[in-house]
Amino acid sequence: MTKLDLRVRAIGKKWLWIQATLAFAFLYLPILILIIYSFNTSKFNSIWRGFTLDWYRSLFSDVGTLGMASSSSAGIWTALNNSLLIATISTLLATVLGTAIALALERFHFPGRKAVETLLFLPIIMPEITIGISLLVFFTLVFRILENLTGIRLNLGLPTVIIGHVTFNISFVTITVRARLAELDPILEQAAFDLGANEWRTFWRITLPLIWPSVFSGALLAFTLSLDDFVVTFFTTGVGSMTLPLFVYGMIKFAVTPAINALSTLMLLASLLLVLSSLRMKKS
Repeated sequence: MTKLDLRVRAIGKKWLWIQATLAFAFLYLPILILIIYSFNTSKFNSIWRGFTLDWYRSLFSDVGTLGMASSSSAGIWTALNNSLLIATISTLLATVLGTAIALALERFHFPGRKAVETLLFLPIIMPEITIGISLLVFFTLVFRILENLTGIRLNLGLPTVIIGHVTFNISFVTITVRARLAELDPILEQAAFDLGANEWRTFWRITLPLIWPSVFSGALLAFTLSLDDFVVTFFTTGVGSMTLPLFVYGMIKFAVTPAINALSTLMLLASLLLVLSSLRMKKS
């Protein structure tokens, strides 16, 4: 290799490092600025006046001090409770259903197996706005049919949001658990059958303990996606089911203050902890 080739390779490596640095800066610099300005004394995000923790204190105070009438402490905690309730229920349902689907796809061959696999990838590759609009049309149509048949009028609310979150969370749980099942030696389960264990006992004593890290990892991933979701929630929510992302969006429409940055920073920190926990469980 000539000196010219070595110089060209060195320049190429430096250029790749520059590109990578610019790409990461483009992605994460706005998040860093958001975190920094959550400690800003000024009520305006464009002006830095000094360091303060007042915006974080206001989130936990009894009286709303966020600078706008609609952003009271009670509203924030109500939205947070709704988000946690939706995320918890949808995660439990998606984890149970996703694990069952992963076992069926990995251990059994049945008619329509390829079609099920294709449908599982759709919520991952489809734009969220498409999923949200589809769910809205579906709920509207079903509610209208039920009202015509029974006279009972149903509206969008927490149940519809939970169903919407389960719809896209099942795919992530299934893929995560199935990856672990693909690495699992079937001989372990066959040995349990040879020793007299039935399918149910084999699952609880052999299969589930071995795939538990991936199940827990998929559950954490589903919980994070549900907690942070905005688009699907926006189309499937109703009166009294305001979630935290929707509440933050409502705050932005009135005024952009460091209180929004503080709330977004706390949400970012919670999501980051959940993702790191999920990755750590997946590696174990």
